[in-house]
Amino acid sequence: MGSVYFYHLTRKPLPQTLAILLDKSLAAGWRVQVRTPNAERLSQLDTDLWMWPEDAFLPHATSGDDQAQQCPIVLSSGDDPLSGGASGDFSCLMALDGATVTAQEVQQAQRVCILFDGHNAEAVQTARVQWKTLTDADCAAQYWSEDSGAWQKKAEKKPASGE
Repeated sequence: MGSVYFYHLTRKPLPQTLAILLDKSLAAGWRVQVRTPNAERLSQLDTDLWMWPEDAFLPHATSGDDQAQQCPIVLSSGDDPLSGGASGDFSCLMALDGATVTAQEVQQAQRVCILFDGHNAEAVQTARVQWKTLTDADCAAQYWSEDSGAWQKKAEKKPASGE
């Protein structure tokens, strides 16, 4: 059973934080789907991941690319399923821009990360709704904030089942 981590971004830009999390995910041996409901954001992320980090390479493809099956990082727009279909199976889901995440996906994945802009009231409200929905469905969850300059765990909800 996986868990969902909420990352409240207030200092570093999304591409930089995403690159750090993707690098850690690859180090853990995970295959990652990065999901956004915004097709324009998908194109920008594709470009950003060629730029960040400056001293490393994050092999990725978009879900429509021929290389997507072989890539450890697949960028997708909409609500592509976490496993199955042309995109293959993923160990980790990174959801951006309020992308839909289901309790079933949290339970199937090693980790789900929800990244949201702390300077955008709508994004914060969407993350709050996602937290409530997923924890009410008995998903393990952690809330991380970078307000102090370093990432700190501010809240944690363990499943009632004790897993």
